Amino acid sequence: MMYPFCKYADETEVVFSNINKNENGEEIIHVHFERPTDDGFDSVRFELPSYKIVYKEGNYTEEEIKRFEEVVKRGAPYFYKWAREGGIHIA
Repeated sequence: MMYPFCKYADETEVVFSNINKNENGEEIIHVHFERPTDDGFDSVRFELPSYKIVYKEGNYTEEEIKRFEEVVKRGAPYFYKWAREGGIHIA
């Protein structure tokens, strides 16, 4: 399951997964950034808690990816909280 987080002015959508477990039994979450292009999508996916990129395709710049990494690092506790709650609930 993927939950919406936000959408940027350049049409990049950010979603995060429910909590899964990796092969070591550690809880992980994926945070995915995706922007439509004429030929498909620019995409990058980070895995928490390692913050490593597990998928990358398209033309995001290194500067954009660094900004995304900062979003993931700063938001990590919230992504885990919201994943446990079944997404962000706004009144």
